[in-house]
Amino acid sequence: MKPGIDHLLGDGSLQKELRGRRLALLAHPASVTDGLVHSLDALMAIDGLRVASAFGPQHGLRGDKQDNMVESPDFVDPAHGIPVFSLYGEVRRPTAAMLGSFDVLLVDLQDLGCRIYTFLTTLRYVLEDCARAGKSVWLLDRPNPAGRPVEGLTLRQGWESFVGAGPLPMRHGMTLGELGQWFVRTLRLDLDYRVIAMQAWNPDAAPGHGWPIGERSWINPSPNAPNLSMARCYAGTVMLEGTTLSEGRGTTRPLELFGAPGLNADALLKKMQQLAPDWLQGCRLRTCWFEPTFQKHAGQLCSGIQIHVDDPAYDHAKFRPWRLQALAFKALRSLQPEYPLWREFAYEYEHDRLAIDLINGSELLRQWVDDPQASAGDLDALAGRDEAAWREVRRDFLLY
Repeated sequence: MKPGIDHLLGDGSLQKELRGRRLALLAHPASVTDGLVHSLDALMAIDGLRVASAFGPQHGLRGDKQDNMVESPDFVDPAHGIPVFSLYGEVRRPTAAMLGSFDVLLVDLQDLGCRIYTFLTTLRYVLEDCARAGKSVWLLDRPNPAGRPVEGLTLRQGWESFVGAGPLPMRHGMTLGELGQWFVRTLRLDLDYRVIAMQAWNPDAAPGHGWPIGERSWINPSPNAPNLSMARCYAGTVMLEGTTLSEGRGTTRPLELFGAPGLNADALLKKMQQLAPDWLQGCRLRTCWFEPTFQKHAGQLCSGIQIHVDDPAYDHAKFRPWRLQALAFKALRSLQPEYPLWREFAYEYEHDRLAIDLINGSELLRQWVDDPQASAGDLDALAGRDEAAWREVRRDFLLY
């Protein structure tokens, strides 16, 4: 499998189209070639190509920020002396001055296949602003490590945010190149947009089911995305950011486990098995203890559950991380109705809406958890309609 950057580097005709034009690169630490050379360094080494500037999304071009909601400044790249503009600092969208630094924007971002991952919103913003400024965008496509499955409620109108780029389900099952096409059409953008496709990517192939295990090294696209297991779990465990439960930040297995001090993990797992055993298929769940070194419950012993998706019990088609995590919330609410589950804080600089609602793109998930009369079947029916509708929508945009 070759990602879009290697396709571009190996195709002289594509490089010829870029000669004489000022280029910019939007990238992060996982933007590397097959030989593990950063895409910026690789492009700079090609005679005749002029990379005039670069952009970094959340966590930075070179990987400078560990936690969420920590902004990055603009800087001059120490290796090449070009300006690197932050799209997660003073601005979230490129300014007129930033747009004036290039003619063609090359976007090379490793995504995780989840609506809340902010690289997707950054992509929407640069597409919109490049369309207004008359710039071209080439998307150097990369694998979706979560593969093609679709899961979760669709973001409702009015709930757009930096963690909600548009009316997608939580787990969308598309690549950034494909989603760029969707944005261009649905937002009616007058834009010169082009996907430099991957070569030989098969999202249905085992054992990776989206990630080419044995062919590509895993490089963290963000600091708390350390492996394929996290990517598989993320569409569910990301909801923990809107709760008082630890999602494992400050441990070596972030977003693969969850828990809190005083939690009875054995009772919680038993209740989950009683409420909706079908939602626990495709993985193995293990009760465990952990102590975060930073963020929620730092320095405190937590009782929790780890989700294992890296052994022969893993079933890609049956594993449904969003339902699994929703079920954990429901089970906890059943066991301890007064548990202070929902975290109240400014999430991605939003002060007026609960984080759990921003993450889910509506109040529906939280309302289901908090309603003692609501059953697993109620949420299943609601999400099932959204998932079926999205599968139809995305059909026209799939490239692989």
